[in-house]
Amino acid sequence: MRIVIKVGTSTLAHATGRLNIRRVEQLCKVISDLKNAGHEIVLVSSGAIGMGVGKLSLRERPQDMPTKQAAAAVGQCELMYTYDKLFSEYHHTVAQILLTGSDIRDAQRRENFHNTLFRLLELGVLPVINENDTIATEEIVIGDNDTLAAIVAVNAGAELLVLLSDIDGLYTGDPHANPEAKLIAQVDELTPEILVLAGGSASGLGTGGMMTKLHAARIAAEAGCDMVIANGGNPDVLYGIVAGERVGTRFLGRKKS
Repeated sequence: MRIVIKVGTSTLAHATGRLNIRRVEQLCKVISDLKNAGHEIVLVSSGAIGMGVGKLSLRERPQDMPTKQAAAAVGQCELMYTYDKLFSEYHHTVAQILLTGSDIRDAQRRENFHNTLFRLLELGVLPVINENDTIATEEIVIGDNDTLAAIVAVNAGAELLVLLSDIDGLYTGDPHANPEAKLIAQVDELTPEILVLAGGSASGLGTGGMMTKLHAARIAAEAGCDMVIANGGNPDVLYGIVAGERVGTRFLGRKKS
C-alpha cells in the first residue's frame, strides 16, 4: 500500500516548541516498521516554524513574515537532521522536498515534482515533504499541510492518507465544550451537515484546524483515496489504521467504476 502520513506540529513538539523526542523516535520506528512490511510511505511533516520558535527561544509563534521565514529556516534544519538520524538507525534513507503553491499550480513544475517523487519511491527512499516556509509568501502559499498532504497523496497515487494531529478525529460537536460529543468513526460522504462540524486547532502551535482537514478529505476522496484523522499522541495507532481497524475518523474515497 502507498500511504501518505502527515504529522502536525502538535505531534512533533512540546507546547514549548521544542522537539518531543520520545514521540518522534516512536513515530520513526513505526514508519520504518511499516516500510519493512512492504508499504511505500511519504511523510508530510509540519513543525519547521514551531521548532524554529523553540530553538530561537522566541516567546510565541511570530506574526511577521520575515521572522516566520527565519524560524522556518532554523527549524527545517533541525527537523531533517532528526529524521535523517532516526530513520538511518532503521536503515532507511530520507529525502527532503520543499514545495510552494507555484510548484503545484504550474504544470511543468508539478510534473517535475511528480517524477522526482515516484523515482524516490522506486529507489526505496522515504520522501519528507513540507511547504517551503522559508520563501513562501501569501501570494504563493499553499496554506496548510493538511491540504499539502492531500495534494501529495493525489500526485503519489496513494491509497491512504493519514493526518496525525492533536485530536482523535471528527466529533458530533466540540468535545472540549460538549462532553456528550461523540467520535464519528466513518464518513461516507462530505455532506453540508458534516462540514458544519469543523472546529479549530487545539494546540495553538500549528496552522491547521478541522476545516482544513475536511478540505483535505474532499481532495483525497475525489481521487479515490481514503483519509483518516487520528491522534498522533501515540504513533502506534498507525498499525491499526493501515490494517483497516476503526481508529479516529475514516473518510472513504470515491471508488471509481
